[in-house]
Amino acid sequence: MFRFSVRRGVFIEEQKVPEGIEIDGRDSDCCHVLACDEHGNPVGTARIDGKGKIGRMVVLPEYRGMGIGAGMLEAIMDCGRAKGITDFHLSAQITAIGFYRKMGFEAYGEEFLEAGIRHVNMSRIPDNKHGTVS
Repeated sequence: MFRFSVRRGVFIEEQKVPEGIEIDGRDSDCCHVLACDEHGNPVGTARIDGKGKIGRMVVLPEYRGMGIGAGMLEAIMDCGRAKGITDFHLSAQITAIGFYRKMGFEAYGEEFLEAGIRHVNMSRIPDNKHGTVS
């Protein structure tokens, strides 16, 4: 399972998320995308559940800022759209809010801690509701 090697590298090793939180048992109920480099090595992954919740979105540090995250986010929303989902939501780390805003998501609610990391809930509902989203 290549997606776990990417998630382990970022969430568990880089961000110190406890393994028991990272491995949550929900993967079998989700659609997944895996981004690979030109040699076929996994560099990013994301998942979406049947209710439009996007999660475990991660890109290895040396591949950030190359558009991989944007491509994965579009691909994972396409997985959801194929299942009739039009409303997407996620829990964004505070450091990623700007990225998700550029992708048409809006923050709502209060900031909270998840695995000791500051997060905020964000949504993109429905497609084309936001003027900048195509």
